[in-house]
Amino acid sequence: MFELNLPKAEIKLENRNGTPSIWDHVRKKWLQLTPEEYVRQHFIHYLIHSLHYPASLISVERGLQVIKLSRRTDIIVYDKTGQPFLLIECKAPQVPLSRLTMEQVAAYNLTIKAPYLAVTNGFQHYFFKIDFEKASFEQLEHLPTFGEFGSLLNQ
Repeated sequence: MFELNLPKAEIKLENRNGTPSIWDHVRKKWLQLTPEEYVRQHFIHYLIHSLHYPASLISVERGLQVIKLSRRTDIIVYDKTGQPFLLIECKAPQVPLSRLTMEQVAAYNLTIKAPYLAVTNGFQHYFFKIDFEKASFEQLEHLPTFGEFGSLLNQ
């Protein structure tokens, strides 16, 4: 499709029954290739191969209720106890990351309560650490690796 601002990924693309498709490494199935799915699969590859998160701790497109509305999260990374650690919202590359995008992921996190958030369109990426006690957040330069993950949970 096109190059993203993420490390090179070995993404499986295939034309299945006349439909462009992409392999989801986490859900272990072929999905219709859309620009957002292309970003999501590249970001999953980044989490697994660059940041060393185990695929078994990653959940993709889970349903949730936000103010009585059914929504879907793009990616959630869980800690080893099964608690959400990182919530990621993916957008198609042509979708600018705006205040509205940030508000969307923040609204989802009212339910999820992950201490880390990320928003990406494949070209731009924003990372945040949430302090629930102070009701504040800090923008980060990068996401923690899985090796840093354990020490961050004890802070």
